[in-house]
Amino acid sequence: MKNIDWKHLPFQYSKTDYNVRCYYQDGKWGELELSSSEFVELHMASTCLHYGQEIFEGLKAYRGTDGKIRLFRIEENWKRMQRSAKGIMMQSPPFEIFEKAIITAVKKNKEYVPPHGTGATLYIRPLLIGLGPEVGVRPARDYLFMVFVTPVGPYFKDGFNPVDVMICRDFDRAAPLGTGAYKVGGNYAASLLSLKIAHDGGFATSLYLDAKEKKYIDEAGPANFFGIKNNTYITPLSKSILPSITNMSLMALAEDMGLKVERRPVGVDELDSFEEVGACGTAAVITPIRKIVDTDNNKFYDYSNDNKPGPISTQLYEHLVAVQFGDEEDKHGWVRILD
Repeated sequence: MKNIDWKHLPFQYSKTDYNVRCYYQDGKWGELELSSSEFVELHMASTCLHYGQEIFEGLKAYRGTDGKIRLFRIEENWKRMQRSAKGIMMQSPPFEIFEKAIITAVKKNKEYVPPHGTGATLYIRPLLIGLGPEVGVRPARDYLFMVFVTPVGPYFKDGFNPVDVMICRDFDRAAPLGTGAYKVGGNYAASLLSLKIAHDGGFATSLYLDAKEKKYIDEAGPANFFGIKNNTYITPLSKSILPSITNMSLMALAEDMGLKVERRPVGVDELDSFEEVGACGTAAVITPIRKIVDTDNNKFYDYSNDNKPGPISTQLYEHLVAVQFGDEEDKHGWVRILD
């Protein structure tokens, strides 16, 4: 295992030994290639550069107390990549290539999988880009699928601790019938300015509202939103929200815990009725929210519980992380243990 200060890793890119690549050319996928280069050669007219033909996924590898490496719900990441690719007319790899590329990338960089108990994981980034040169607005003929990995610490520096969030009314994350439900890079580019404004104001992230009416909650920065009240786990339903695999898993665990689950439009006017709220996604798992501030209306919603995460959010977080690291029984068959 590499000599790394695992307990103080930031959530940022650092070099590992290998990445895995596969090219789609002449109407078919080629063989997997192992590379030690951090760079990709692109034609200057590639569609990924001009017309945004770029999608990606994010998942993690976890080292258990038994020393074994685990992957979490890899099939769901593949399904989401398929949906994203179809949405912007890209050629997506079949599951066999997707799976083999991820497993190969993890195994070839197994010395970078952090030890159990450090709070760190190996982040896995599958990436699909359009390579073919086009000047007219049309999809590429050739594509590159690649997987790289990097060890990371918590997404937010405070880890599993409550943060403050700002309601964002001046920016839209995605249009109602646009690409919000796809994991395309353009959605994240569209969020950068509003996130900087939130950070400059002392907030961890922005809370986006629906682009049409500004009445309903969309997403919490780069994550899904959820709220807890009356023994019910509630999360927004919208065609512009990226379906989170973490959120999907939390809904199942909430039902296991005896909670009701509702996936429906959630109005801003409902914020003051929640007992707990949070954001969820692969990077942070759950980020409890302490306070939501609506600067435009000079209002704020306080969920502080002695500055600690709420009890249900804590249970959900602990259950999910325990399953991912192999500390708790995987009742749903979500975990893949690598040989």
